[in-house]
Amino acid sequence: MSTPSKRRKKNDGQPARGLDYFFGKQAQVKPQPKDEPKIEAQETELKHDDLDHDVLSDEALARKLQAEWDEADRAASAPAPTSSPSKAAPTTEASEEAALPEHIKQESDIKEETPTLISAPAAAPINPFAGLGKKNTLSLQSATADEDTITYDIPFDQSPLTFDPQKYIPELKKQWVTDNGHATYALLTHCFVMVNSTQSRIKIVDTLVNTLRVIIEGDPQSLLPAVWLATNSISPPYIDMELGLGGSAISKALKKVCGLDSPGLKKLFDKYGDAGDVAFEAKKRQSLTLRKPKPLTIKAVFESLVKIANAKGHGSVEVKQRLVERLVQDSRGAEESRYVVRTLVQHLRIGAVKTTMLIALSRAFLLSKPPGADFPTKDRHGLAKLSKQQLAEVYSPAEEIVKACFARRPNYNDLVPTLLEIGVTEELLLRCGLAMHIPLRPMLGGITRDLGEMLTKLFGREFTCEYKYDGQRAQVHCDPSGKVTIFSRHLEVMTDKYPDLVALVPKIRGEGVESFILEGEVVALDRATGALLPFQTLSNRARKDVAISSVTVDVCLFSFDLMYLNGEGLMDRPFRERRSLLRSLFVEIPHHFTWVKSIDAVSTDEEAIAEFYKQALADKCEGFMAKVLDNLPNPDLLDEDGMPKPPPTPSKRKRAAKPKPGDIPSSPPPEAETAAIKKGGRRKALLATYEPDKRLDSWLKVKKDYDTSASDTIDLIPIAAWHGTGRKCNWWSPILLACRNPETGGLEAVTKCMAGFSDAFYKANRSKYDPDAGLEDEDEDEEAEVPTPHPTKNNTLGAKPSYISYRGPSPSIWFSPQEVWECAFADVTLSPTYTAAIGLVSEERGLSLRFPRFLKVREDKSVDEASTGDFLARLWRKQEDRGGKVEEEVEGEE
Repeated sequence: MSTPSKRRKKNDGQPARGLDYFFGKQAQVKPQPKDEPKIEAQETELKHDDLDHDVLSDEALARKLQAEWDEADRAASAPAPTSSPSKAAPTTEASEEAALPEHIKQESDIKEETPTLISAPAAAPINPFAGLGKKNTLSLQSATADEDTITYDIPFDQSPLTFDPQKYIPELKKQWVTDNGHATYALLTHCFVMVNSTQSRIKIVDTLVNTLRVIIEGDPQSLLPAVWLATNSISPPYIDMELGLGGSAISKALKKVCGLDSPGLKKLFDKYGDAGDVAFEAKKRQSLTLRKPKPLTIKAVFESLVKIANAKGHGSVEVKQRLVERLVQDSRGAEESRYVVRTLVQHLRIGAVKTTMLIALSRAFLLSKPPGADFPTKDRHGLAKLSKQQLAEVYSPAEEIVKACFARRPNYNDLVPTLLEIGVTEELLLRCGLAMHIPLRPMLGGITRDLGEMLTKLFGREFTCEYKYDGQRAQVHCDPSGKVTIFSRHLEVMTDKYPDLVALVPKIRGEGVESFILEGEVVALDRATGALLPFQTLSNRARKDVAISSVTVDVCLFSFDLMYLNGEGLMDRPFRERRSLLRSLFVEIPHHFTWVKSIDAVSTDEEAIAEFYKQALADKCEGFMAKVLDNLPNPDLLDEDGMPKPPPTPSKRKRAAKPKPGDIPSSPPPEAETAAIKKGGRRKALLATYEPDKRLDSWLKVKKDYDTSASDTIDLIPIAAWHGTGRKCNWWSPILLACRNPETGGLEAVTKCMAGFSDAFYKANRSKYDPDAGLEDEDEDEEAEVPTPHPTKNNTLGAKPSYISYRGPSPSIWFSPQEVWECAFADVTLSPTYTAAIGLVSEERGLSLRFPRFLKVREDKSVDEASTGDFLARLWRKQEDRGGKVEEEVEGEE
């Protein structure tokens, strides 16, 4: 017995016509005139007894039934013929029927069972799409018939100096009326397709600029959602808003919406490797759907993603699944499906990185403004008359302002509304500048391969060398009320992870310090001896809801910079001054809060710097950072002309072609800056200021794993791999490597490697280990005179062989072991996942490599000459002898 909540709704006396009714009509034998053989054939074909449901496909049966239903509806609604007396109804009955309500008429038609389908003219075509456009009618709909042709004709890749948004906005607004005037997602999809079709950075920026201009002038409310979607995110990193979708949610949606089964879906994924490409192929093959897709809007897609991220607690999985299915279902056409799914899996792959979006925003607001705004814009016709260099000088100040704002306050929710209000002006820096409890993007150091390269780059400058600790970079904010927030290098909140550091802040604040933002390295250490512990130990701390009483891993904050003090920003001051304020105004607490170990030097102090480097490695640090202390060079270190001697930097820039008269100048390179356009090719000045979100040579890092001449290498065997994601979706990445066990003759997994490979190597490696290669030639290969030495024709194995030892997550493919790769690495670590050298250092855990990097294929070595577990154990002991202390056995990161 059904419950009240499950009770069927009444039909108000209107009978429902089901399949039995129509099949019953088809089963009746109807007399046919002799001169209509086609109708007789059609009747016989449609008889219920002759319908073979096993022979007809689902789509063919659906088409046939839909045609019958539509034809019956048309015949039932047609006026009764009056020319033939034999077929005319009595006058009284006709008048009575005319006075009846519509649903009674339909009931009367059903009872009479007039042979409308059989008596239809033979020439009338059966249209399977006859139900399109009907309201309240469940009918087959075209999945692709309503693609947005107006939007897809807009040439977004034109030069912004020739592109006029007002030429297209009137037609677009007519189309957007049905969606409350909001821009459709097709607009963004068209932009993504054009961006993805070019490798030119200039074309990518131009396409984004023109798309943003159309939205700014046509639908400003959709600009913020469009920027979030184009940057493949829905919130800044310091706000906890993750979609939380697994691959199963996407798979279920594709199977349900596109009619795929599990084997078909797996076949598509194995072929394309990218969830968006799989959705593209699945939607392309879908020709009909029972629900007409409702056009997606940019705003609606973004709001759906926010709903998915905010779905928590009981029933959230079902809520998320329904939202995902609705997005996939409402995607009009294959391209929309591709980018909706890529957005859901957070791998958009259009090459529009953060910097590109900021440049596009700055240029878009120089040329366009929303209706009603009063800030000034540039005349594109006037800009078209400028040379490329002059155009760069116009664009560059605006680009620098927007990038500086986002580096200090990395949140589009603050930046975009302010741009819509005031445009790109100096006021933007004041309204979107540094703020408490909002992390600024950290300054990054340039990479050097050895000490010699570092000394050459800093020739003529005074600098300091600081230990580069093996810990976690932290940005600590404290306001006058005492509220403390700690952010990671990637701007994620770590306050809950380090309650002991939060409790430490009141003790380190010196007299007169009210608010501050400082930066340092959180390192695990032995509180009793002060000895530094590896990053693996630090990674064992819980990440959320940590109570001070439950802390088992002690940490120390080694501070190295001060960016904000008592309401004033310090980033424009030289590093020497910032360091002095840090060390004079804060209280050092040994083994809890202190300064990074450092020495001040100049390029001629080679021996002292080399000794400091060795000591840093001995103290289990990664190396050291060299930082310029002052903005100006030391006069005592200059040459006769008063300038430091820079190393020669040969230019590889091609000579630009001369523009023809009347040509519109092409856009300058996206990264062009006014400061970069210099006469004489002189090197850019090394400033000692703090430059957020920039990687500059005023900070240089020297790490042992960069210096291949000073580090050990190991020869390993590639044995398996996983499908790559994002840009590497068509290649194998990462790749599982193993060493030999000479006693058993087997192979023991050591690490997964995904660094050091070029695109050309990835392609060659994918061709070498191709599971589909050689299958069509299998019979011919069996008759070949020289047998292949490998187990399969395509250098792959069907499953993990018994001689390989590995207990981690299963890879996508197993290789036939046949080559040796030389790899560099940062450290040898204990691992619960990898079994290499197990029993030689630890009885329970094997050895693995931290930050492995491919160097080259060892053509001179066979698999039998690869490195062994004994060699790996010797590297471990060598590392421990150099560090002076045996590391604890901890679970390290892979």
